[in-house]
Amino acid sequence: MRFSVNVPNFGDFADPRAVATVAVAAEQAGWDALFVWDHVLHRRHQGRPFGDPWMLLTAAALATSRIRLGTLLTPVPRYRPQQLARQVATLDQVSGGRVIFGAGLGGPVEDEYESFGDTAAPRELAGRLDEGLELLARFWSGEPVDHQGPHYTARDVTLLPATVQRPRPPVWIGGFWPRRAPMRRAARWDGAAPLFETARHGQAPDVAEVRELIAYVRGQRTTGGERPFEFVLGGVTPADPAGARDVLGPLSDAGATWWDERQLHGGPDLDRLEPVLRRVEAGPPTL
Repeated sequence: MRFSVNVPNFGDFADPRAVATVAVAAEQAGWDALFVWDHVLHRRHQGRPFGDPWMLLTAAALATSRIRLGTLLTPVPRYRPQQLARQVATLDQVSGGRVIFGAGLGGPVEDEYESFGDTAAPRELAGRLDEGLELLARFWSGEPVDHQGPHYTARDVTLLPATVQRPRPPVWIGGFWPRRAPMRRAARWDGAAPLFETARHGQAPDVAEVRELIAYVRGQRTTGGERPFEFVLGGVTPADPAGARDVLGPLSDAGATWWDERQLHGGPDLDRLEPVLRRVEAGPPTL
């Protein structure tokens, strides 16, 4: 199991310097990755400053040399694919090929989409997500792209430079379990990063549900793929090492390959640098 740090892109972490500080501490303490949220509007946190995730991650990339960097997760339907392809490819270049791309519908859809005059229809957004992901992979190749789809068009387009990682950065798909559609989508890519309807953000999921999810995704996989498939879970681990092992051991045995250390969504430390930095400097859990 590998270990990542997860921070929002608002509050203290709207400042690229704060994210870079966390990234440096994470690298020095032995964490494997840093992930940031990708929101333009979340009314529950309105009144706080929000930072652009790609600028935040660029600051982190320039300050580090080893840890992986990415979003958990980017709402692909909110972007134009050509713009998003450039942002991700640029970050992959700057970081020397350390990007992991977390993708999904995002939300709350009323905030992120309807507030700006966009649709919140799930079928429409899901169609844009699937077509957008396929188009991103083609753009990242650096090869000419001709595409005419229900949502997007590209006429003899070549976007250079290509991503450092070949054929593209790993793509992890998020969604709420037990909804099956997002996990069927995840099975076509490189990893599943689920949230659970029975666990708040920051709470470890039930092991039985994790086993069910992993069995379902594995059953949907039609190929071994070009890289190992990842199952990414997250929450708050106890400060006590033995307590952390009690939480993570059964999840690892169930098939989880990453643990993403988070703060409780409704907790007071969610977007505050000092308490997050203390947790990061303590290092990742041990199994």
